[in-house]
Parts: sequence; C-alpha cells; structure tokens
Amino acid sequence: MASFSIPLTGLEADTTALNTIANNLSNMSTTSYKAQNVSFSDLFYQQIGDTGSGDPIQTGAGTQVSSIATDYTQGSINSTGTSTDVAIDGDGYFIVQNNGATEYTRDGGFSLTTEGGLTTSSGGSVMGYPATNGVVDTNAPLSPIVIPVGAVEQPNPTTSISMTANLDSAAAVGTVVPDQITVYDSQGTSYTATVTYTKTATNTWSYGITLTNANGTAAATSSTGNTGTLTFDANGNLLTPAANVTGINFSGLSDGAANLSLNWNLYPTAGGASTVTQVASASTMATSDQNGYASGEYQSFMVNSDGSISVSFNNGQSTLVGQVALATVANQQGLSRVGGNNYVTTLASGTASVGVAGAGGRGTLESGSLEQSNVNVSTEFSDLIVAQQAYEANSKAITTFDQVSQDTINMIH
Repeated sequence: MASFSIPLTGLEADTTALNTIANNLSNMSTTSYKAQNVSFSDLFYQQIGDTGSGDPIQTGAGTQVSSIATDYTQGSINSTGTSTDVAIDGDGYFIVQNNGATEYTRDGGFSLTTEGGLTTSSGGSVMGYPATNGVVDTNAPLSPIVIPVGAVEQPNPTTSISMTANLDSAAAVGTVVPDQITVYDSQGTSYTATVTYTKTATNTWSYGITLTNANGTAAATSSTGNTGTLTFDANGNLLTPAANVTGINFSGLSDGAANLSLNWNLYPTAGGASTVTQVASASTMATSDQNGYASGEYQSFMVNSDGSISVSFNNGQSTLVGQVALATVANQQGLSRVGGNNYVTTLASGTASVGVAGAGGRGTLESGSLEQSNVNVSTEFSDLIVAQQAYEANSKAITTFDQVSQDTINMIH
C-alpha cells in the first residue's frame, strides 16, 4: 500500500541522513576528514487523472537520496612539531601505493619504517620523485619515498680555499703573519692549513702553506706549489699573482688518504678585487672558507614547501633525497572513499594529474603540521535535529496509516 511505502522511503532516506551526520561527528578529530552532506529528491509520480483544464493530477511515491556530496573545503592547519607530519595548504592529494593499488589522501600523518620508508597511517607508501646526488628528477617515474635513516654521508675532500686578509703595509721587513684554515682529505680527516705571510720588501710578501695534524705534527711527507710571492701596487691592490693559485699539492698524508690538491681562490670573481690586500692598518685575518667536509651521520629530515625532502647530517651538510608528489583531479566529487582517509579515482573524477607542490594549481606543503577535519559541529547538530524530526514525522505517518487500516478492518467485522 502506498500509504505505508511512501513514509517508508522517508524513513530510509532519513536513516541515511542520520548515518551520514553520525559519521561526520565521529570523524571530528580525524586528520583531513572531509564532511559529507545528504541531498534528497522525490521519486516517480503516478497520474490519476486530469483537471477540467487538462492539468495532470499526480500522486508522488515518496523520496530518495539523490546524492551524498563531500565538502572539500580546506580544514584548519595545526602545527605538531613532528617532522613526519605534512599538511597540504591548498588543492592536491598525496599519492599512496597501498598493496599494489594507487590511492590518494590528504592525511599527512606519516611515519618512518625501520628501513626509512615514508608511510601513511594505514601503511601505504608515500610516492614521489627520486633524487640522484642531491638532484631531483621530476621526469622519472614515481617511486616510494625513502629517508636514509642511519646513513653515513661520504666525506668531501677540500679542493679550494679562500681567505680574506689585510697585510700591514707599514710592517717591517721580516714581519711574519700567520693565517689558518681547516681542510679535509678524501677520508674526511681534518688538518690545519697554515698560510704564513713574510714581508720581504716594500709591497712584497712571500707565502708558504703547511699542513699539520691535530697534534701539530706534519701531515704530509712532501708538498709542491705551496710557496710563492705576493706583490701589491701603490694602492694596496694585489698585482701578482693575477689569478687564483692552482696546483697546491700535499702527498703522503698521515692517514693514507689520496693526495690533497688545493686551489687558493684569491679572486672570488673574474676581473674582481682580491681577497688579500695591503694597506697601512694592522694585519688582520678576517674570514676563511673551504669546500670540504668530514663524513656525517643522518640527523633529521624536513619536507620543504615544494615537497622536496632535505636530509641533514651531523657534519653540517644537507642534501635532497627526493620530492613528494601531489595529484589533482578534475572532479573531486567523483572520488571514491576506500577508508583509511584514502580515495581512489573513478570515471567520474577523471584520471589524476601528477606533479609537484606549488605548481599546476597544486597547494604547498607545511612540514610539522596536519590538516584538521572540516566538520562544523554547529551545522551537524542543526542537521541532526532536522533529520530527527523528519524521521519522527515519517514514523508518525506509518502509525497513522496503521490505525486507519485497523479501523477499516474493524468496520468489516
């Protein structure tokens, strides 16, 4: 009987609405959860006649759920201070490999496996672009992001040194001015390179470079190209050498490392001024720099706003090990939820467009932060009251029709 079937459709639709509201409220604290909203539409109609003017007389068959739409507005971003937490500020989804299937999520509550794999809370591998020698290849196929936890960075031998110094033009002949800088060999052992300036004549200084161990003993058995002469013009500018000093070589290092070959960068830019000057002022050794470093152990990592991942070592060095990829779809409402804060694409959503954060309309990333649920409690409670009243009204209709049926049966008896 239509008297019963019509309110039954209302009860079924209202049950769906109540379940959806309950699901929203239960996910108030779920990371990056997106609230859902239920919409109804009427069912088909039966024409039982016409009016005198020919207008149709129709009776409806009830209601149905026409859609359950997802609210994809941005949730608030809260700082957690945890390096494995990453929030998307703007459009996009992290790409996840889960048991061989590609899924998408905005939940950046990641963790590290014992092998350094970056995974989601549901165990999926976070996908991105690989890096080779600190250079990310965004044209390469996506692969799981792996953080080199426990890795040791190989040492880098010093190949160039530079020093900013002034030699006192008023100093007496025979004045000795030393300057020191730490350098590293191919095994990461550090040495003290001492540049000793000795005034030999007006506007003329000789130099000699020696290499010593931490205990002050000689670090090399022989050296070449480590001595020379500096001459200055009347204004204190370096005349010779007119270019950087190359071919400074120390061999027979005490730790058995490869020969240490250095270039002394007297001129930071071609045609520019030298870092060594001579004016009537106290000799000063201002700054020094070199490009070598010792080996280093993994210390921490950070996800940058563009998704690139920087790994820091305890030797003060850092390098890129990969870049997190983001995906967007043409129709977000077409995505299918599969649980665990994950989505999959469908024909309705279209295929995912994959790229990097901050490009192609994709949002940027915030390390040490998480996107919160966008559930509005006030709205949900209001919708809950409306759904409850609608359910009660449909229940009342059924009990009323039941009473009418009982009265009809009683009339027959």
